[in-house]
Amino acid sequence: MERPSPKQVTIFNREALEEGTRAQVAWADRVFRRRLIVSTSFGIQSAVILHLVSRMIPDVPVVFVDTGYLVPETYRYAEQLTTLLCLNVKRYAGAMAPAEMEARHGSLWETDLDEYHRIRKVEPMRRAIAELDAHAWIAGLRADQTTFRATLDPVTFQDGVFKVHPILRWRAQDVYYYMEHYRLPQHPLWEKGFTRVGDWHSTSAGGEDDKHARFDGRAEECGLHTSGIADE
Repeated sequence: MERPSPKQVTIFNREALEEGTRAQVAWADRVFRRRLIVSTSFGIQSAVILHLVSRMIPDVPVVFVDTGYLVPETYRYAEQLTTLLCLNVKRYAGAMAPAEMEARHGSLWETDLDEYHRIRKVEPMRRAIAELDAHAWIAGLRADQTTFRATLDPVTFQDGVFKVHPILRWRAQDVYYYMEHYRLPQHPLWEKGFTRVGDWHSTSAGGEDDKHARFDGRAEECGLHTSGIADE
């Protein structure tokens, strides 16, 4: 029997990983049906979870929490993916406009990062869950992104809402191979060396393995995927 080539092994691993991921999405669709949402930031690797889920559940609500501080490239990428994948995007923004927030509190991202995240991210997501009557939430988190995410299970229960993490065990190379195979467009900043893209004041090029590069090293998480969403 001929030995498989490295390329064949790569293809097998990708297909096996993808099969398991699709099984998780199918389970979530079967159990929660119209009470299911998927979230996105339209960041560097967002195309993977959006492509996976939208192919299986075409009309699933895609919750896009728009902080009002995203880089211009992200808004263009959001428009590109929305058109390409025919996404059912539900955009949610903070109840307080960025200009009003700054007039009242100044540059919160510098002085009180937790409060900034609460106003710009956590509150809009909480509102999305309530208005869409979501019982389960698919998120494209990966275990190797932060210390907290490394502790997660594929399905968790967060403040009254089930969280499903279909690509939790994927590695950076798995994401890359998937996007190459399906010819998905990369975020415009990816080719400039950015491995994560968020708000303009906290976005910088950095290594994929540097878990402490987010938010200038002051935090690993913004609060969306920890506690305090549904019952705040």
